[in-house]
Order: sequence, then C-alpha cells, then structure tokens
Amino acid sequence: MDTRQRTLLASVGIGVIFLLVQVGALALVEPFQQQGHQVTEDGGDASLSLLYIGAILVVTAIMLAVFKYGGASPIRLVIIFAGAYIAWFVFEALAPSVLTVEVAGGSFAVVPLLAALALGAALYAYPEWYVIDAAGIVMGIGAAGLFGINLGIFPVLVLLVGLAIYDAISVYRTKHMLTLASGMMNMRVPVVLVVPLSLSYSFIDAEPPDPTEDPAEGDEETDALSPEEVAALSPEEITALDESALSGLDSEAFEQLNEEQQTAVKDQLSGRDAMFIGLGDAIIPTILVASAAFFVDAPTIELLGLSANLPALTAMVGTMAGLAGLLWLVSKGRAHAGLPLLNGGAIGGYLIGALASGLTLVEAIGLTGVF
Repeated sequence: MDTRQRTLLASVGIGVIFLLVQVGALALVEPFQQQGHQVTEDGGDASLSLLYIGAILVVTAIMLAVFKYGGASPIRLVIIFAGAYIAWFVFEALAPSVLTVEVAGGSFAVVPLLAALALGAALYAYPEWYVIDAAGIVMGIGAAGLFGINLGIFPVLVLLVGLAIYDAISVYRTKHMLTLASGMMNMRVPVVLVVPLSLSYSFIDAEPPDPTEDPAEGDEETDALSPEEVAALSPEEITALDESALSGLDSEAFEQLNEEQQTAVKDQLSGRDAMFIGLGDAIIPTILVASAAFFVDAPTIELLGLSANLPALTAMVGTMAGLAGLLWLVSKGRAHAGLPLLNGGAIGGYLIGALASGLTLVEAIGLTGVF
C-alpha cells in the first residue's frame, strides 16, 4: 500500500471518529437533559460564548507558559482527570441503572464511575494511539452534548464564528496554536487525535512531528540536492533518496513538483507515520449539531436508526464536507487551521437545513425574540 492509499485510509479513519462524536452527541442530548445537566434555562445568552472564548484564551496562555518554562506533568494529570470526569457523564447516560448502590439517601451508579476511572488509568499508564482516540471520542461526545444542551443557536453561532477566526489567526499569523499542538502531542493526551498510517505505528514510541516545522523544508546539508535536481527525478528515484538529500527543498520548490513527486517527497520526510487532528476540531462544530437537535423546533427525521431534525442532520453533513476539504489540505503535508472549514461547513449546513424546514432566517439564527 503506497503513501497515498495509506493517507486516504487514515483520512477515512478521521472521518469515522468525527461521525462517532456527532452521532454520540446526538444520542445523548436527551439523556443529558433528563439527568439534569442542563444548567441554563433557554441557552440564549450569547455572553456565555464570549466567556468561553475568553477562557480558551486564558488557558492557551497558561499552556504556552507551561511548555516554555516546564511543568507539563501536572497539566497532563489535569487533562486526564477532566477526560475521566466527562467520560463519567457519558457512561452514566449509557448505563444509568447498572449496579447501583445507596449513598446518602440516593442511588449511585457504580459501573459508570469504574469505567471512567479505568479510562483515566489507561490514559495515564498506556497512552497508545487507540487509547487516545477512544478516550477522545468519549470526551468529544460528552463535551459536545453538554455544551449543546446549554447553549442556544445564537450563542453557538457566536462561539463557532469567534473560534474559527481565532484558530485562523493562531495558526497562520501568530502560529502559537502550532506550538500548543506540539506540546499537547508530547504530553500524549486526547487533546490531539491520532490515526496511524501503518499497523506497526506506536504513538508511545514515536517522536511526534513538530507542527511548527514545514515538512517540505529542512536544514541545509552538504549532500542536499538542489530543487532543480529533485524536480528532474522520477518518483521512484526520489523514494530511493536519503531524507537528507531532500533537506534543501523549500516550500516554493515543493509546490513546483508534480503530484507524484510531492507524494514521494512526503513519503521520505520524517513524521509521516500518522495523521493528527485536534479533538476540538471534532467537538466545536458538533456543539451546533447537538444544539440544533435540542433547541430547534423542526420535524424529526429517522435516518439509519438516528432520530434528529433536519437542521441537525445537515449541520453534520456540512461538518463532514468541511472535514473533507481540511483533510485534502492536510494531505499536502502542512498544518492548517481546522475550524474555519469545519465551523463554516457546520454553519452552512445548519442554515440550509433550517431554511428547508420552514424557519425564517431570524428564527434559524436564534434571534426570534430580538427582531
């Protein structure tokens, strides 16, 4: 199996992860509400979205300081604890009455707590890629579902637009999001999802790639070929080269190669054993899916055993369309901001479904009481 086929297969794997998060969040919207996890009455306060964005900025600053000055171990423990805590809500919704005990006059489900503790222990002791991904899926389902039932449509739209703008700035301008992603991968926590390109890949043993480095660029070496020399080679000849021979190939020269040559170059560069994508890229657009399912009054549709209204389903379709575009860009070998495409796709899909359901634009964006 060549690099292109492996990359395509890994991209399908990422798509499956996104789909599991979205379907899971949809399935748990009602159980979360029934268990009393809705702490806002109507979810219509957009100031909550601004508060969340502000909190993300503060946490990002703290994380960057930690990576610069040390102290990542306590942060790793905090993230693992948060993951187990969110997983507890998910498992409690899935098995609320399995092996309950009476505590302080009320019933207490033991199995969900034990499952959450086991997940946290696995993350701490053996953070292999499949453990990371399994925990990330559970965390994504829980986080998206909980946000979805507490934020109405307009606050969610504010949140998605704000975070998409922030993601673009932090990746393409300040680039601090790339530094954050690099630190997260080194901590091996389910903030970054991992999909290997080969069955032999081990996230524990591998050296995670540095997103701050351009894979088409390298340090100058005495044995490095010139861009013109690389361009004159066939893909088979490029594949036979040592990695150092390609270290003089910069981004501009890389773009001048044909598709087969680019694939061969990427196959020779380090850090191409897996594809990585942020868990937030799966969670943020799924919040709109869950919010649409919970707050929007539209006819319910049964599709492949999934019951949801049309705006929620089309938001899912839009997210997956955005993901396809994002993965196409990432396959070129460079880091890209995910939320502009993902959130844009989710919002566009949601609006199409909402308008097709008979809602006015004002109703669709959640401003009925304003205009």
